[in-house]
Amino acid sequence: MPIDPETAIANLIQSDPHIIAGAVLKGKEIIYTTDNWDISGDASRICSSWMGKSAQFIMVSGVKYSVLQMEDERLVAMSYKGDGSIVGAKNDDHKIIAYLDPDGYGPTAVMDVQRALTSLSDEVVYMDANAQLGQSDAQVEGAASAEGAASAEGAASAEGAASAGGGSSVDPQLQGEIKAFLDWIKDSEGLVGYINYHLQQNNTQIISELSKIYSELRQIFGV
Repeated sequence: MPIDPETAIANLIQSDPHIIAGAVLKGKEIIYTTDNWDISGDASRICSSWMGKSAQFIMVSGVKYSVLQMEDERLVAMSYKGDGSIVGAKNDDHKIIAYLDPDGYGPTAVMDVQRALTSLSDEVVYMDANAQLGQSDAQVEGAASAEGAASAEGAASAEGAASAGGGSSVDPQLQGEIKAFLDWIKDSEGLVGYINYHLQQNNTQIISELSKIYSELRQIFGV
């Protein structure tokens, strides 16, 4: 059962404490926004940039946000001056645009925004966790990514499990989120941009945490 825009945004803010404002649009028209955020002067330009998918940055309330992801269904942009991030998700009916405080993490928050977007519509979610693999384009794409990352033997096993539709199959939604994460890692404006920025700022806390993550990844993969 679909819910109203105000409830969708309230649930979104509750799901991530770093999301402190949000708006729901239909086309380029704002149909709901939180009291603490006015993007009426920017909404049309944001939508136009998003539609073109080639903008390097967007302006919101006079602040420049560098685009990290701008795809058909999602938008992630970050201020390298520490003014937070803008994240968005859209489908054929609505768009949700949200603002994260400087401690927020856009690539994770955008997944919450996408889930909030689906709550506005009674259409079937494009990646149904209960569906068998191979029944939708998104699921096929996620399976193809998993196959490319695995060995030939592992891929054959995964294909057999998908055909059987067994309960041990990997959640298609999780596969989609992992693929989005991998795309962000490979994007020169994604993970690389974040790391370079914090290195330039000599942020010792972030650099220390990155070093720990790097060591953990090496241990996980035995390299």
